[in-house]
Amino acid sequence: MGVNFQDVAFTYFPNKKESKNIYVLKDINLSIDTKDEFICVVGHTGSGKSTLMQLMNALLLPTKGKINIDEKEIKPKNNKNLKEIRKKIGLVFQFPEYQLFEDTILKDVSFGPTNFKLDNPVERAKNALAKFNIDEKFYERNPYRLSGGEMRKVAISGILASEPEVLILDEPTVGLDPYTKEELINLLLKIKEEDHKTIIIVTHDMNVLWRVATRVILVDEAGICYDGNKYDLFKNSELVKAHYLEDPDIVKILKEVKNTLNIDIDPFQDDINKAVLEIERGDNGK
Repeated sequence: MGVNFQDVAFTYFPNKKESKNIYVLKDINLSIDTKDEFICVVGHTGSGKSTLMQLMNALLLPTKGKINIDEKEIKPKNNKNLKEIRKKIGLVFQFPEYQLFEDTILKDVSFGPTNFKLDNPVERAKNALAKFNIDEKFYERNPYRLSGGEMRKVAISGILASEPEVLILDEPTVGLDPYTKEELINLLLKIKEEDHKTIIIVTHDMNVLWRVATRVILVDEAGICYDGNKYDLFKNSELVKAHYLEDPDIVKILKEVKNTLNIDIDPFQDDINKAVLEIERGDNGK
Protein backbone atom coordinates (compact mmCIF):
# COMPACT_ATOMS: atom_id res chain seq x y z
CA MET A 1 0.00 0.00 0.00
CA GLY A 2 1.05 3.62 -0.35
CA VAL A 3 3.12 5.29 -3.07
CA ASN A 4 6.04 3.37 -4.55
CA PHE A 5 8.49 4.40 -7.28
CA GLN A 6 10.55 1.60 -8.82
CA ASP A 7 13.50 2.64 -11.03
CA VAL A 8 11.53 5.57 -12.40
CA ALA A 9 13.01 7.93 -14.99
CA PHE A 10 11.42 10.86 -16.79
CA THR A 11 12.32 13.07 -19.74
CA TYR A 12 10.08 15.64 -21.39
CA PHE A 13 11.49 14.78 -24.83
CA PRO A 14 11.99 10.99 -25.10
CA ASN A 15 14.29 9.79 -27.84
CA LYS A 16 14.49 6.28 -29.24
CA LYS A 17 18.25 6.48 -28.79
CA GLU A 18 18.81 6.15 -25.06
CA SER A 19 22.12 8.05 -25.24
CA LYS A 20 20.28 11.17 -26.45
CA ASN A 21 17.78 11.30 -23.61
CA ILE A 22 18.22 14.09 -21.08
CA TYR A 23 16.48 12.95 -17.91
CA VAL A 24 14.85 15.35 -15.46
CA LEU A 25 14.67 12.43 -13.03
CA LYS A 26 16.44 9.08 -13.16
CA ASP A 27 16.68 5.91 -11.06
CA ILE A 28 14.04 7.09 -8.59
CA ASN A 29 13.18 4.55 -5.89
CA LEU A 30 10.86 5.91 -3.26
CA SER A 31 8.17 4.73 -0.83
CA ILE A 32 5.67 6.99 0.90
CA ASP A 33 2.96 5.98 3.34
CA THR A 34 -0.53 7.38 2.74
CA LYS A 35 -1.03 8.18 6.42
CA ASP A 36 0.57 10.45 9.03
CA GLU A 37 3.59 11.76 7.15
CA PHE A 38 4.43 15.43 6.61
CA ILE A 39 7.10 15.45 3.92
CA CYS A 40 9.02 18.45 2.61
CA VAL A 41 10.59 18.11 -0.83
CA VAL A 42 13.52 20.48 -1.32
CA GLY A 43 16.19 21.24 -3.90
CA HIS A 44 17.34 24.12 -6.06
CA THR A 45 15.19 25.51 -8.87
CA GLY A 46 15.09 23.08 -11.78
CA SER A 47 16.13 20.06 -9.73
CA GLY A 48 12.98 18.08 -10.59
CA LYS A 49 10.86 18.57 -7.46
CA SER A 50 7.65 19.57 -9.24
CA THR A 51 8.17 16.85 -11.86
CA LEU A 52 8.38 14.27 -9.07
CA MET A 53 5.09 15.51 -7.62
CA GLN A 54 3.33 15.45 -11.00
CA LEU A 55 4.49 11.87 -11.56
CA MET A 56 3.01 10.95 -8.19
CA ASN A 57 -0.34 12.40 -9.25
CA ALA A 58 -0.13 10.78 -12.74
CA LEU A 59 -0.29 14.21 -14.33
CA LEU A 60 2.96 13.08 -15.96
CA LEU A 61 3.71 9.47 -16.85
CA PRO A 62 7.12 7.84 -16.28
CA THR A 63 9.40 7.42 -19.28
CA LYS A 64 10.86 4.31 -17.65
CA GLY A 65 10.07 2.26 -14.56
CA LYS A 66 6.76 2.04 -12.76
CA ILE A 67 4.83 3.78 -10.01
CA ASN A 68 2.33 2.01 -7.77
CA ILE A 69 -0.38 3.92 -5.93
CA ASP A 70 -2.15 1.58 -3.52
CA GLU A 71 -1.27 -1.32 -5.86
CA LYS A 72 -2.58 0.49 -8.95
CA GLU A 73 0.27 0.76 -11.44
CA ILE A 74 1.20 3.82 -13.49
CA LYS A 75 3.20 2.72 -16.53
CA PRO A 76 4.84 4.65 -19.38
CA LYS A 77 1.98 3.60 -21.69
CA ASN A 78 -1.45 1.95 -21.75
CA ASN A 79 -2.65 3.23 -18.41
CA LYS A 80 -6.11 2.75 -17.04
CA ASN A 81 -7.82 4.12 -13.94
CA LEU A 82 -5.69 7.28 -13.79
CA LYS A 83 -8.79 9.10 -12.57
CA GLU A 84 -8.91 6.85 -9.51
CA ILE A 85 -5.23 7.53 -8.84
CA ARG A 86 -5.76 11.29 -9.09
CA LYS A 87 -8.56 11.00 -6.58
CA LYS A 88 -6.18 9.35 -4.10
CA ILE A 89 -3.29 11.77 -4.71
CA GLY A 90 -4.47 15.39 -4.70
CA LEU A 91 -2.14 17.98 -6.24
CA VAL A 92 -2.39 21.73 -5.54
CA PHE A 93 -0.47 23.93 -7.97
CA GLN A 94 1.79 26.75 -6.85
CA PHE A 95 -0.39 29.38 -8.51
CA PRO A 96 -4.08 29.03 -7.55
CA GLU A 97 -5.13 30.89 -10.73
CA TYR A 98 -4.17 27.74 -12.66
CA GLN A 99 -6.66 25.72 -10.64
CA LEU A 100 -9.69 27.99 -10.23
CA PHE A 101 -12.08 28.28 -13.16
CA GLU A 102 -15.74 28.26 -12.04
CA ASP A 103 -17.70 31.50 -11.54
CA THR A 104 -18.38 30.90 -7.82
CA ILE A 105 -16.29 29.48 -5.00
CA LEU A 106 -18.83 26.78 -4.12
CA LYS A 107 -19.07 25.57 -7.73
CA ASP A 108 -15.30 25.48 -8.01
CA VAL A 109 -14.75 23.46 -4.83
CA SER A 110 -17.65 21.14 -5.76
CA PHE A 111 -16.13 20.34 -9.14
CA GLY A 112 -13.69 17.67 -7.89
CA PRO A 113 -16.16 15.47 -5.99
CA THR A 114 -18.69 15.92 -8.82
CA ASN A 115 -16.10 14.86 -11.42
CA PHE A 116 -15.14 11.83 -9.34
CA LYS A 117 -18.85 10.99 -8.98
CA LEU A 118 -18.76 11.14 -5.18
CA ASP A 119 -21.99 11.44 -3.24
CA ASN A 120 -23.09 14.84 -1.87
CA PRO A 121 -20.45 16.92 -3.71
CA VAL A 122 -21.82 20.26 -2.46
CA GLU A 123 -21.77 19.09 1.16
CA ARG A 124 -18.21 17.82 0.68
CA ALA A 125 -17.25 21.22 -0.74
CA LYS A 126 -18.76 23.04 2.24
CA ASN A 127 -16.91 20.77 4.68
CA ALA A 128 -13.61 21.41 2.90
CA LEU A 129 -14.17 25.17 2.87
CA ALA A 130 -15.03 25.09 6.57
CA LYS A 131 -11.66 23.47 7.32
CA PHE A 132 -10.01 26.55 5.82
CA ASN A 133 -12.31 29.01 7.58
CA ILE A 134 -13.99 30.21 4.39
CA ASP A 135 -17.29 31.72 5.53
CA GLU A 136 -20.58 30.84 3.79
CA LYS A 137 -21.07 34.48 2.79
CA PHE A 138 -18.22 34.00 0.26
CA TYR A 139 -19.66 30.89 -1.41
CA GLU A 140 -21.26 32.80 -4.30
CA ARG A 141 -18.32 35.11 -4.82
CA ASN A 142 -16.11 34.76 -7.90
CA PRO A 143 -12.78 33.16 -6.84
CA TYR A 144 -10.84 35.86 -8.71
CA ARG A 145 -12.27 38.51 -6.38
CA LEU A 146 -10.41 36.99 -3.43
CA SER A 147 -7.01 37.92 -2.03
CA GLY A 148 -4.01 35.76 -2.91
CA GLY A 149 -4.12 33.96 0.43
CA GLU A 150 -7.87 33.33 0.17
CA MET A 151 -7.49 32.03 -3.39
CA ARG A 152 -4.84 29.59 -2.19
CA LYS A 153 -7.11 28.31 0.58
CA VAL A 154 -9.98 27.85 -1.90
CA ALA A 155 -7.68 26.00 -4.32
CA ILE A 156 -6.59 23.64 -1.53
CA SER A 157 -10.23 23.19 -0.48
CA GLY A 158 -11.05 22.19 -4.06
CA ILE A 159 -8.60 19.29 -3.85
CA LEU A 160 -9.44 18.41 -0.24
CA ALA A 161 -13.15 18.11 -1.08
CA SER A 162 -12.44 14.86 -2.96
CA GLU A 163 -10.85 13.46 0.21
CA PRO A 164 -7.48 12.35 -1.22
CA GLU A 165 -5.29 10.09 0.87
CA VAL A 166 -2.22 12.19 0.05
CA LEU A 167 -2.29 15.98 -0.33
CA ILE A 168 0.56 17.51 -2.36
CA LEU A 169 1.16 21.27 -2.38
CA ASP A 170 3.70 23.04 -4.59
CA GLU A 171 5.20 26.05 -2.75
CA PRO A 172 2.02 26.72 -0.71
CA THR A 173 3.45 29.60 1.36
CA VAL A 174 5.12 31.61 -1.41
CA GLY A 175 3.96 35.23 -1.52
CA LEU A 176 1.90 35.04 1.66
CA ASP A 177 2.16 37.60 4.45
CA PRO A 178 3.43 36.24 7.81
CA TYR A 179 -0.05 36.02 9.38
CA THR A 180 -1.58 34.13 6.42
CA LYS A 181 1.47 31.85 6.17
CA GLU A 182 1.18 30.94 9.86
CA GLU A 183 -2.56 30.35 9.49
CA LEU A 184 -2.06 28.06 6.49
CA ILE A 185 0.68 26.06 8.20
CA ASN A 186 -1.51 25.55 11.27
CA LEU A 187 -4.45 24.44 9.11
CA LEU A 188 -2.30 21.90 7.27
CA LEU A 189 -0.91 20.54 10.53
CA LYS A 190 -4.46 20.24 11.87
CA ILE A 191 -5.59 18.31 8.77
CA LYS A 192 -2.65 15.96 9.10
CA GLU A 193 -3.34 15.32 12.79
CA GLU A 194 -7.13 15.02 12.60
CA ASP A 195 -7.53 13.22 9.26
CA HIS A 196 -4.25 11.26 9.41
CA LYS A 197 -3.43 12.20 5.83
CA THR A 198 0.04 12.33 4.40
CA ILE A 199 0.88 15.88 3.32
CA ILE A 200 3.74 16.63 0.94
CA ILE A 201 4.92 20.16 0.25
CA VAL A 202 7.54 21.41 -2.19
CA THR A 203 9.27 24.33 -0.53
CA HIS A 204 12.33 26.59 -0.55
CA ASP A 205 11.42 27.93 2.90
CA MET A 206 13.63 26.20 5.46
CA ASN A 207 11.68 27.78 8.34
CA VAL A 208 8.48 26.15 7.11
CA LEU A 209 10.34 22.86 6.66
CA TRP A 210 11.71 23.00 10.22
CA ARG A 211 8.25 23.68 11.56
CA VAL A 212 6.34 20.87 9.86
CA ALA A 213 8.56 18.17 8.38
CA THR A 214 8.59 14.64 9.74
CA ARG A 215 10.65 13.68 6.69
CA VAL A 216 12.73 15.54 4.10
CA ILE A 217 13.41 14.47 0.50
CA LEU A 218 16.23 16.34 -1.23
CA VAL A 219 16.19 16.25 -5.03
CA ASP A 220 19.24 17.15 -7.12
CA GLU A 221 21.13 15.98 -10.20
CA ALA A 222 18.03 14.12 -11.46
CA GLY A 223 17.85 11.94 -8.36
CA ILE A 224 17.13 11.74 -4.64
CA CYS A 225 20.29 12.53 -2.71
CA TYR A 226 18.76 12.56 0.79
CA ASP A 227 15.68 10.99 2.31
CA GLY A 228 15.40 11.17 6.08
CA ASN A 229 14.67 13.38 9.07
CA LYS A 230 15.38 17.12 9.17
CA TYR A 231 17.87 16.86 12.04
CA ASP A 232 20.29 14.58 10.22
CA LEU A 233 20.03 16.73 7.10
CA PHE A 234 21.02 19.98 8.80
CA LYS A 235 23.66 18.31 10.96
CA ASN A 236 25.45 17.62 7.67
CA SER A 237 26.58 21.17 6.89
CA GLU A 238 28.54 20.05 3.83
CA LEU A 239 25.43 18.47 2.31
CA VAL A 240 23.39 21.60 3.10
CA LYS A 241 25.91 23.90 1.40
CA ALA A 242 26.45 21.58 -1.56
CA HIS A 243 22.76 21.69 -2.40
CA TYR A 244 22.24 25.44 -1.89
CA LEU A 245 20.19 25.08 1.28
CA GLU A 246 20.62 27.11 4.47
CA ASP A 247 19.96 26.54 8.13
CA PRO A 248 16.50 27.47 9.41
CA ASP A 249 16.48 30.63 11.54
CA ILE A 250 16.00 28.66 14.77
CA VAL A 251 19.10 26.58 14.07
CA LYS A 252 21.10 29.75 13.27
CA ILE A 253 20.00 31.35 16.55
CA LEU A 254 20.80 28.29 18.65
CA LYS A 255 24.21 27.91 17.01
CA GLU A 256 24.96 31.59 17.71
CA VAL A 257 23.86 31.23 21.34
CA LYS A 258 26.04 28.13 21.71
CA ASN A 259 29.13 29.78 20.18
CA THR A 260 28.76 33.26 21.72
CA LEU A 261 27.82 32.25 25.25
CA ASN A 262 29.73 28.97 25.24
CA ILE A 263 26.62 27.09 26.33
CA ASP A 264 26.45 23.35 25.83
CA ILE A 265 23.29 23.30 23.73
CA ASP A 266 22.31 21.00 20.88
CA PRO A 267 20.60 22.99 18.07
CA PHE A 268 19.11 19.74 16.78
CA GLN A 269 17.50 18.56 20.01
CA ASP A 270 13.76 18.24 19.44
CA ASP A 271 12.67 19.55 22.87
CA ILE A 272 14.78 22.69 22.52
CA ASN A 273 13.40 23.44 19.08
CA LYS A 274 9.83 22.98 20.26
CA ALA A 275 10.44 25.42 23.11
CA VAL A 276 11.92 28.03 20.74
CA LEU A 277 8.97 27.61 18.36
CA GLU A 278 6.55 28.21 21.23
CA ILE A 279 8.41 31.41 22.22
CA GLU A 280 8.48 32.51 18.57
CA ARG A 281 4.71 32.06 18.32
CA GLY A 282 4.27 33.84 21.64
CA ASP A 283 2.11 31.12 23.15
CA ASN A 284 4.61 29.84 25.75
CA GLY A 285 3.38 26.34 25.14
CA LYS A 286 -0.25 27.12 25.94
